Amino acid sequence: MAAPMERIKGKPGMYRRGSRVVFSYRENGRQHWGSARTIEEAEDLKAEIRTRIRSGERASRQRTRFEDYAKGWVDAYQGRTTRGFRDSTREGYRFSIEQRAIPFLRKRVELLAQIEPQDVRAFVVWLFDGQDGRKPAVSTVRGHVAALKAMLATAVEDGLIRHNPAAGVRISRPGTPAVELDAREQRRALDSKQLKRFLIACPKDWRLFFELLAMTGLRVGEAVELRWKDVDFGAKRLRVRRRFYRGNVAPPKSEPGSRDIPLSTGMCQRLWRLKGQDDELLFTSVRGQRLDRDWLWKNVLKPTAKKAGVPWVGYHTFRHTCASVLFASGKNPKQVQMWLGHSDPGFTLRTYVHLIDDGLGDADFLDATAWGGVNRVRTSARRNRAKAKTPVPLKVAV
Repeated sequence: MAAPMERIKGKPGMYRRGSRVVFSYRENGRQHWGSARTIEEAEDLKAEIRTRIRSGERASRQRTRFEDYAKGWVDAYQGRTTRGFRDSTREGYRFSIEQRAIPFLRKRVELLAQIEPQDVRAFVVWLFDGQDGRKPAVSTVRGHVAALKAMLATAVEDGLIRHNPAAGVRISRPGTPAVELDAREQRRALDSKQLKRFLIACPKDWRLFFELLAMTGLRVGEAVELRWKDVDFGAKRLRVRRRFYRGNVAPPKSEPGSRDIPLSTGMCQRLWRLKGQDDELLFTSVRGQRLDRDWLWKNVLKPTAKKAGVPWVGYHTFRHTCASVLFASGKNPKQVQMWLGHSDPGFTLRTYVHLIDDGLGDADFLDATAWGGVNRVRTSARRNRAKAKTPVPLKVAV
């Protein structure tokens, strides 16, 4: 959870948020924000801005340091809609800005006004190169760029830059044709044979974890935070109320993310054999510590996927697999939405429409409908009238 802003006594317009000092100032009737590492630096920067405003010069348009503005923006940003800004979303933006945008752009520019579209495009290429030992998905890169774009949009509103250099920058994997990119990024699911091969190839100690992902459609952060008190063996339900995100325990991604997921009898039996204390985690590392998803990805998931002949499998594949099974079993979009914890069934349908069999088949069933029957009767009547008008040949006795 993001640290709250605490007013600094004796320093009007100054607040402490985490390790940063955030301050406000007004220009042209609007409130703006800045930040610094210490109170002294904040006072000096605020005094410099006031001097420039009094002299009629645009406050620090050519002097605002990108890194200082970026860190202050993360703390003060309240979103661009009336729905507000969740703390979990802020932490995601903080990671994108502080762990991705700042490390890359500080090597290219010092001032906010120096950022150009080519810098943002280079940032996209750098992101696709992968910074954690694995190539990110397009959606991951899009999320990092969205945070930078929002920050630069605020800078435009603040009058610190004339245009948003991230506006219009396209997010596509370098060197990949658009058609191939669409196929590669399509949400794929394991079929029954592929899932069976994966589970057989998976080390025995981790088989239940991936089987649960496929059965419940849990996000990996939700699965990592599951505790035994979340398993209702009597009702055969799994209560999802928390997730482990960016190193912290946080609420689910959205309000519908707090949900109860049905469990099969077989899954309940397998879990019951391992049951621990209520507050203990269902799944832990070999040393009994919280499960590290990156370690599991590198040492279990990817080697198993390769061995099973499905090297493209990732954590989210099991969520797609669950959606595929649910639709195949006859669940409607509303039921799948509630199962997966999506915000609305429309999103579920748009996301997984490629997994749904069109179910059209042939049209013979229409002949059995009421209007089909009427049409058939009328056709028969016309046929009978036509027969009546046809002259019957006379039999001539020989």
